[in-house]
Amino acid sequence: MLQLRPSCECCDKLLPPDSTEARICSFECTFCATCADTVLHGACPNCGGELLARPRRPASKLAANPASTERVYKPAGCASPA
Repeated sequence: MLQLRPSCECCDKLLPPDSTEARICSFECTFCATCADTVLHGACPNCGGELLARPRRPASKLAANPASTERVYKPAGCASPA
């Protein structure tokens, strides 16, 4: 099950579970659309994988399957994809 991390790893922008701005790679590294498009050019800086829109979990399922509260913030690693 996806973690649905709460923020962008580059700029720390909040990305709630229902956000249409969240982008993830296959390892669930999470970025906002702005950083994914303009800074990272669609590639994850951690693994080099493609960044795609994160699926949204239905609100009715969030109570039993909540989003992660673990924030990952590492702006120094967001300059160039691997």
